[in-house]
Amino acid sequence: MTSEKSRVGGVFTFEHIRNGEVIDTWQSENIIVNQGLNYILDSALSNGTVIPTWYIGLFKNNYTPLSTETMALFPGAGVGNESTTEYSESTRPLWNDTGASSQSISNSTNPAVFTFTAGVTIYGAFLASSSTKGATTGTLLSASKFGTSKTMAASDQLNIGYTITASST
Repeated sequence: MTSEKSRVGGVFTFEHIRNGEVIDTWQSENIIVNQGLNYILDSALSNGTVIPTWYIGLFKNNYTPLSTETMALFPGAGVGNESTTEYSESTRPLWNDTGASSQSISNSTNPAVFTFTAGVTIYGAFLASSSTKGATTGTLLSASKFGTSKTMAASDQLNIGYTITASST
């Protein structure tokens, strides 16, 4: 008997803009946390509540997300320490996906935009069901720590795409 494993994973893509010029681009693979995996299974296979909108957040602690993270703790100062006051958007930017196709779903054609009003060092990003900055309610789907921290200056813009893929091998 052969055994095949399915895989669900994602990658964040970033475009850092300063004074109208792209100064950096990078990608960061993520983990889909247990809370996110349970949500995917429950909403797809067990008549669970579907969450229609998702939002991207940033965190500023030098912290590596764990599979056991949940929204109850992750954005807090002692863990991820979400960036909430350093950018001008009044809520976490919307992850505006284009629908699933070829076992993939993404917002790459309409990335989330962060416009910074103060300098901050960012260590990672996450995808959550609540739009409220700093919220500890809702569902955490995924989180990613960058390979190296990124320093944002006031007036910088950070465009973020996020793609989730599923594979049967």
